[in-house]
Amino acid sequence: MHATEALAEADRLMTVCNSCRYCEGLCAVFPAMEMRRGFADGDLNYLANLCHGCGACYTDCQFSPPHEFNVNVPQTLAIVRNDSYKSYVWPRALAPLLVRNGLAISLITAVSIGLFFFGFMAFSNSAVMFGSQPDPKLFYAIMPHNTMALIFGCAFLYAIVALIMGFRLFWKDIGENGATLTDQISIWQAIKDTAQLRYLDGGGVGCFNEDDQPTDRRRLYHHFTFYGFLLCFGSTSVATLYHYLLGYHAPYPWYDLPVILGTIGGIGLVIGPVGLFFAKSKRDPALQDKSRKGMDIAFIAMLFLVGLTGLLLLILRTTPAMGTLLALHLGFVFGFFITMPYGKFVHGIYRFGALIRYAKERYAMTEAASIA
Repeated sequence: MHATEALAEADRLMTVCNSCRYCEGLCAVFPAMEMRRGFADGDLNYLANLCHGCGACYTDCQFSPPHEFNVNVPQTLAIVRNDSYKSYVWPRALAPLLVRNGLAISLITAVSIGLFFFGFMAFSNSAVMFGSQPDPKLFYAIMPHNTMALIFGCAFLYAIVALIMGFRLFWKDIGENGATLTDQISIWQAIKDTAQLRYLDGGGVGCFNEDDQPTDRRRLYHHFTFYGFLLCFGSTSVATLYHYLLGYHAPYPWYDLPVILGTIGGIGLVIGPVGLFFAKSKRDPALQDKSRKGMDIAFIAMLFLVGLTGLLLLILRTTPAMGTLLALHLGFVFGFFITMPYGKFVHGIYRFGALIRYAKERYAMTEAASIA
C-alpha cells in the first residue's frame, strides 16, 4: 500500500516502464528504475525528484494518452515530487503553507515586510529616506548595517536549518545515510550534472513544451536563473568578507567585485524567471501538475522581484527613490528567505540529493559489471 494515490499511480507506471524500457536512454529516471523490481514510497519519491520534467518520455511513449495504459510519467512524477515537498517540510505544522496559495502568501509576506522596513526607515531618518543621495553610503543612516545583518542573518539561518531538516527527512526516506554524503566521486558527478542541467536535454534533443518540437529554451532559462542566483549569493558573500575581514564597507563602486557579481546575477534573475514564466504558460498541461501552479509561480515571481528591485536600487541609489527601493528590496529578500523551505526552492536541494544517489548507484553497478 502507498501513502497517496499519486504514489500508487507512479508505482503502476514504473512497473509498465520497467517492462518496456524504450525510454532508458532519455534521462536518469529510467536507468535508476531498472535497478529495482519493486517500488516503495521512498523509491518513488527518489525517482520523482530525479525527474527534470523534460517531457521526452511522454512524447516518445507508445502507451501515453489516449492509449488505455494512460502512461504519463512527467505529470505523475510532478505530482509525487510536489507532494514530497509537503512530506519533508520542517517544521511539519507549516507543510500546507504554500501548497495552493503560494504566490499570494509569498507576495503578502514580502510586501508586508517591505512596508515594515519602509515605516521603520522613514521614522528613523525621513530626510535621508526621501531625499536625493549624493553619497550612497547614507542608506546606512536609515538602516544601520549591523541591524540589517542581524535581521537577515537570522532569517537566512532559519531557512538553512529548515532546509537541512527537510533534506534529512528526504535522505532517510529514500534509504540513504550520511556515508553517501562523503562519497567524493558521487558528489562530484552530481555537481557536474547539476552545473550543466544535464537531464533537461530530453536525451539530447531538448525539452518538450507546447508541442512535439523540442528546444533548449527551458534549460537556458534555468541556467539564467540558477547562475543568476549563485552570482547574487556570491556578491553578498564577497561583500560580507570585505566588511568583516578587510573593513571595506558598502556600497561599492560599479567596478568592484560585489557590484559586478550582483549586477550580472541580477540580470540573470530577471531574464531567467521571465523566460521560465512564459515557457510554463505555454507548456502542454499534460506535462504539468496543474494543482500546484501557485507554488511554481511564487518561486519564479520572488526571484524576479529580488533581482529587479536589486538592479533598480543599484541604478537609483543616489536618487530620492533610494529609500523606497531599499525597503522593497529588503522586503523581497527577507520574504524569499523565510519562504524558501516551503516553496519550489527545495526542488533544487532534493534533486541534487537524488543525483548523488543515482551517481552512487550507477558507479556501484559499473563496478559490479566489471568484476563479473
